[in-house]
Amino acid sequence: YAMLLSLIFLIVLVAAVVGFVFRHEIKTNFESNLNLALRDYNVTADRHSEAVDTIQRTLHCCGVQNYSDWERTEYFTQRGIPRSCCKSQDDCSEEDLKDVSKAKLKVFVDGCFFLVTSTMESKMSVVAGISFGIACFQLVGIILACCLSQYITNNQYEMV
Repeated sequence: YAMLLSLIFLIVLVAAVVGFVFRHEIKTNFESNLNLALRDYNVTADRHSEAVDTIQRTLHCCGVQNYSDWERTEYFTQRGIPRSCCKSQDDCSEEDLKDVSKAKLKVFVDGCFFLVTSTMESKMSVVAGISFGIACFQLVGIILACCLSQYITNNQYEMV
């Protein structure tokens, strides 16, 4: 049992170290995937399009760096900026979304990449605290399992 807990503890420790060391690569990978999701965005409601819409609605953002990222997409040439970027769904017409200068007043202008990464970094201390607490419980479990094993081994021949 102690060995199993030790293995789990080491796996979590390695994952935390790898996540910390490669955090810049994770950001770069997220940014490129978000750019791909914007490029492939369509109305057929696939997973990536739904994810983009959810991020934009939840964080009140639009595009990767800003709302003008949508100009370089095929979706923009057909329909304009997606409705998930609108500040108010009632005050957002399709004509406004096709014109970038009008859309600037109707949509969120901030990009989603900065907001997502800053949100993740702000929550990182909470995640680290919870992880540290779980690691402490695992270490206590490892120590108690070793003590129990030692106690059983020492008292093995005393039982009648």
